[in-house]
Amino acid sequence: MQTRKNIFITLVTALFLVVLLPITNYFCHSKKSDTKNPDAAIALQEWKAPDTSQIGHTAQGDLIRYGRTLIIHTADFFGPRGSIASISNGMSCGNCHIDAGTRIWGNNFSMVASIYPLYRNRSGKIETVEMRINDCFERSLNGKKLADTVKEMRAMIAYIKWVGMDVRKEVKTEGAGVEKLPFLSRAADTAKGKIVYLAICQKCHGKNGEGKLADNGKEYLYPPLWGKNSYNVGAGMYQLSKFAGYIKNNMPFGVTFTNPQLTVEQAWDVAAFVNSQPRPPKNLSMDWPDIAAKPLDYPFGPYSDSFSEKQHKYGPFAPIRQSH
Repeated sequence: MQTRKNIFITLVTALFLVVLLPITNYFCHSKKSDTKNPDAAIALQEWKAPDTSQIGHTAQGDLIRYGRTLIIHTADFFGPRGSIASISNGMSCGNCHIDAGTRIWGNNFSMVASIYPLYRNRSGKIETVEMRINDCFERSLNGKKLADTVKEMRAMIAYIKWVGMDVRKEVKTEGAGVEKLPFLSRAADTAKGKIVYLAICQKCHGKNGEGKLADNGKEYLYPPLWGKNSYNVGAGMYQLSKFAGYIKNNMPFGVTFTNPQLTVEQAWDVAAFVNSQPRPPKNLSMDWPDIAAKPLDYPFGPYSDSFSEKQHKYGPFAPIRQSH
């Protein structure tokens, strides 16, 4: 009798596991990760930003329009002379997310609403859109967080969701984020990058990377690229591959991915020069709890490989990739 009971318990346990494992696997492995191969998406969608004239004249429409204004003129509200609070460096979200986050290969918001909440290896957590926005406040704007519940946070999220309202989950939009440029066969050269910077970039960003303030003195017409008012070492633009891809398709002012002015080599080199200059620090001790998940161009150790911080910052990157 005891033997039959044990057999019954064993069968019930096995049946439970058969049912439980697929459910567990779904919840564990369906987390969207920032390290997944984007090519694994089920479809590639040609994307065009929605027309702002179609935003409704409703309370929700007003919130969306306010969110767009906050993205473009963040410093007016939260910069050193902000009308709401002084919690950032004077740069605006729109300085990095061109055309209010709608430009192809210009750090657009097309996929944000569809992929968040998102598991990010940098934090080792599932992050919400609120957390992602505050990440930019603390890193790119070298500032402080906004409360999740304030009107301005709700407005920015409403706008970001509106921008990506036609993008389905598990669909990758063409031109999302920044382009991944091919690696150079050498390290990015800061000396060559300085030549490019002085010839092309200083006209807007200043000889010393100080940027140019708008006439209102509250925000930057052209953002500072280094120094105390620029993005800190924890910002995404401090990774050379991201910055180089951004530069190639958006700089100097007025170019797009269809009519670039700089070559791939020039983009890598000028990115290296700019990121070799001094900028605000950031406590990164909580970043990348799994060091093996660090990007190839993350410039701070420790690493799971034997390459130096200098090579992880400037390259050449191909040997690092081949070793992983």
